[in-house]
Amino acid sequence: MTSPRRVTAAHDALTRAHREEWARVVAALAKRFGSLDLAEESAAEAFATAAERWPVDGIPPNPGAWLTTTATRKAIDRIRRESTRDARHREAHLVYDTQPEPVGAVDDDRLRLIFTCCHPALAMEARIALTLRMVGGLSVPEIARAFLVQDTTMGARITRAKAKIAAANIPYRLPTAEDLPHRVSGVLTVLFLIFNEGYLASGPDTAPVRRDLTREAIRLARLLHELLPDDGEVTGLLALMLLSEARSDARVSSTGELVPLGEQDRGMWDASLIAEGHALVRERLVSGQPPGRYQLLAAINAVHTDGDAPDWAQIVALYDQLAVLDPSPIVRLNRAVAVGERDGPSAGVALLDALAPQLSGYHPFHAARALLLVRLGREVDARAAYEAALALTDNAAETAYLTRQLERLAAR
Repeated sequence: MTSPRRVTAAHDALTRAHREEWARVVAALAKRFGSLDLAEESAAEAFATAAERWPVDGIPPNPGAWLTTTATRKAIDRIRRESTRDARHREAHLVYDTQPEPVGAVDDDRLRLIFTCCHPALAMEARIALTLRMVGGLSVPEIARAFLVQDTTMGARITRAKAKIAAANIPYRLPTAEDLPHRVSGVLTVLFLIFNEGYLASGPDTAPVRRDLTREAIRLARLLHELLPDDGEVTGLLALMLLSEARSDARVSSTGELVPLGEQDRGMWDASLIAEGHALVRERLVSGQPPGRYQLLAAINAVHTDGDAPDWAQIVALYDQLAVLDPSPIVRLNRAVAVGERDGPSAGVALLDALAPQLSGYHPFHAARALLLVRLGREVDARAAYEAALALTDNAAETAYLTRQLERLAAR
């Protein structure tokens, strides 16, 4: 009988392997077999086999290699079952061929897989959702929350994207240097969403901050910056990630509670990441080129991390520019918060109330509104807003923070 301690150790190892190895396994299989669908299914089967075997046989010395080998065997078994006699030659090639292929423009399997998923034949939202699933390893519910849609809607979208790749016979191939600029927009969006899921995880069964995701997103953004050093949005996204990651150690208290930006201990911020992010922002400012979305978001974060107190007038001005490029409700929400700081809580609440029809299911909307309502002395309304935010979040650190705010109101 397998001991509970061994089962727990195997579960922890498998959880860690999923974080660290999922994208590598999928990328290796997609590269070898030329099928995203086969790569994902075989990787999932390998992890399922590990869940059965590791508690009994023990954790392998190299979990990533074990998973890749097992997933490869699963893929070959599936090909054998589905092959016709005419396909036997191809099967033999897949089983025995070990010739390395040229790396092309992108010398990283995971980044190359992102570019493959971001094929122009797919709609932008389909590219992003598919890549988050295949490369980011995010679950369908996590991706659905990022897009503010139902789980079933997102699941169907990912299924259609894979079906279109198969029907159109879109190959898994190395992107050429000419491909990169045409696909970079979708790639940037994917990296941004992967980073955001790590920065404040949306699921109930994960750590509130997932540094594995934020660090992987930064690693890939650095590679992309090396490939396209003159692309302003690539530079802007890298700067945005670095300036956000710099604050990670200060974002959750010792009691597991989210710490808002204005209450964070700035001594806990990573000065080297902030300096690097500021340098990238300045690099774009002196370029003389009009800033894009990520450059403006990076500039906003640069203002937040410059000096002891943010310049809210400058932040509002940057949000005004951003709203022209991206008039989404989320951007308008953040602008409303900045206006509330610059012009007072009444001005902020008025702007937020106008967004209620679009953001009623988005917990940061209710949390931001509650904070301004407290400053206005509207405690009953603030309590209702905090309760609405609490009902909509699964993040443990956010839950702890919102619960404390409600307790503070009750104690008044």
